[in-house]
Amino acid sequence: MERQLAFDLSLREAQGREDFFVAPSNALALAALDAPGNWPQGKLVLIGPEGAGKSHLAQIWADAHGARIVSAAALNEGLAPQLTTARAVVIEDADRIGGQPQAEAALFHLHNLLAADAGFLLVTARTPPRDWQLGLPDLASRMQASATARLEPPDDALLAAVLVKLFADRQISVAPALIPWLVTRIDRSFATARRVVAALDARALQKGAAVTRALAAEVLDTLP
Repeated sequence: MERQLAFDLSLREAQGREDFFVAPSNALALAALDAPGNWPQGKLVLIGPEGAGKSHLAQIWADAHGARIVSAAALNEGLAPQLTTARAVVIEDADRIGGQPQAEAALFHLHNLLAADAGFLLVTARTPPRDWQLGLPDLASRMQASATARLEPPDDALLAAVLVKLFADRQISVAPALIPWLVTRIDRSFATARRVVAALDARALQKGAAVTRALAAEVLDTLP
């Protein structure tokens, strides 16, 4: 059989509030983001494993409050001028800047600017600030004193809803029975769900076939 060509097309996931599924694992974090007026000193650290929905929640909050979203990696270039006048900022993946003096200094400066202007700072990370291995003591103390909200691993219902969304984002139609079948056979994490759906999409395109249970079984057998 002639092999089908699979094109790596850009994928834009739905990131609106209506696309966020509320469940016991994320309800407290969502409630915390809905009430920034309750954040001590106007700052919050949102903690959760890779792919747990931190970026989705951050986007929802940024849309609601006109906040700028910046990757922590971008802070290696220093503090961008537009951030010095912002009243609300999201810094993504702050746990990755430990040991990077320029990025740490930029985050420290941003923290102080927002605090002086009664602004809001939302920081996302995979781990609590005490584990970031920050080299700047003043930044470490301020981040460790921040309020935190945590995203827990998803339950079966939430994982099923996320799988449905991931397939929909890729415009893939699957039989309803496939979703619970996958839920019982993959690790309970959003990162795994993303990886599995991406692999199913790629294999279906390669074979010119629909995403079925047989195809899913074949793909799961090949994933590490």
